[in-house]
Amino acid sequence: MTTSYQMPVFAGLPVAFTHGEGSWLWDTQGKKYLDALAGIAVCGLGHANPAITAAICDQAGKLLHTSNWYQIPLQEKLAERLCKLAGMTNAFFCNSGAEANEAAIKLARLYGHQQNILTPGIIVTEGSFHGRTLATLSATGNRKIQAGFEPLVQGFHRVPYNDLEAVRQVGERSKEIVAVLVEPITGEGGVSIPDAGYLKGLRQICDERGWLLMLDEIQTGMCRTGKWFACQHEGVVPDVMTLAKGLGNGVPIGACLAHGKAANVFKPGSHGSTFSGNPLVCRVGLAVIDELEKGKLASRAAKLGERLLAKLKEALGQVAGVKNIRGRGLMLAVELDRPCKELLQMALERGLLINVTADSVIRLLPPLILTDDEADILVRELTGAVRAFLEKTTTGTREHLAPIGGHT
Repeated sequence: MTTSYQMPVFAGLPVAFTHGEGSWLWDTQGKKYLDALAGIAVCGLGHANPAITAAICDQAGKLLHTSNWYQIPLQEKLAERLCKLAGMTNAFFCNSGAEANEAAIKLARLYGHQQNILTPGIIVTEGSFHGRTLATLSATGNRKIQAGFEPLVQGFHRVPYNDLEAVRQVGERSKEIVAVLVEPITGEGGVSIPDAGYLKGLRQICDERGWLLMLDEIQTGMCRTGKWFACQHEGVVPDVMTLAKGLGNGVPIGACLAHGKAANVFKPGSHGSTFSGNPLVCRVGLAVIDELEKGKLASRAAKLGERLLAKLKEALGQVAGVKNIRGRGLMLAVELDRPCKELLQMALERGLLINVTADSVIRLLPPLILTDDEADILVRELTGAVRAFLEKTTTGTREHLAPIGGHT
């Protein structure tokens, strides 16, 4: 329960969890819940994963922190593993996705100044989410989270998502653009999947103009969409890639990877962080990669995502009030024709943890270890909750919503 000693920045649901195992969580009353959110795409390996637990316990008994004034071999190993998986050159570690994007923004500005550009600009998109620090909040395409924090950081040029021509037009108007920052699939913006060729088109525009292509893979990375990184669906290698969430399976770690002309922009003193890349988080990051590789969880996410998408379309595709069902890998969305925050509580009562974003989009980010049987439970319970919600909120003449069988 939230107390008066906590700042009221989170509007949490009335439930607290005591422990988890795999795709399941148990609350303080002993009730069991299927976690279809995974801590917002964080716990890709599920809860209480034995390999992650072992890595944390072993490293905690050896060394937690030394500072980056000294070499950290585990940091060097993790940087090498990530760069080889992503086709990148080097890495800077930090503590969150927002910090990773802060590093990317600073890198882009420094790159611009090195090109003698006085006020470097970065193209960002509507509906994006890049973090809640002042710079990443300014880059984010969501007015609700910006309101009250003005003056915002200048230098961001906003265009519609999935619109290459708009990017070109900004480039024609401004000669001070140095980078494009975009999510391969929007997360908070409603799981919007761009047209095939969008990332390739951005890559081409950036190459033609000498800009940096910076991809925010904080939510899409680490096998979530059926590839190690979502940009790999189009065979695109960015100049900068940011990661966090699934990289630590719950242990706070972020990374900003650079390649090509971006790889040597930062010099000693350009950037830093007290806690970044400490031995504990890097040990966990290495264990996460080991488990993802061992379980072939990228291909598993692709296969299970297709199965979930088909079953959701079968169960809800023809229901009045359901606008769209979409997804890639285990990043899925059911969009309704009305705001549906109420569904959070309704799903909770059915033992299911989900998320609603962009007011009317049910976002599903289950653990990558989800079984077929658990996927069926997810579809059944979500379908029941959605149909009950639509029945409750529908006015006028609508299609009759027949009851779902099998719910206990």
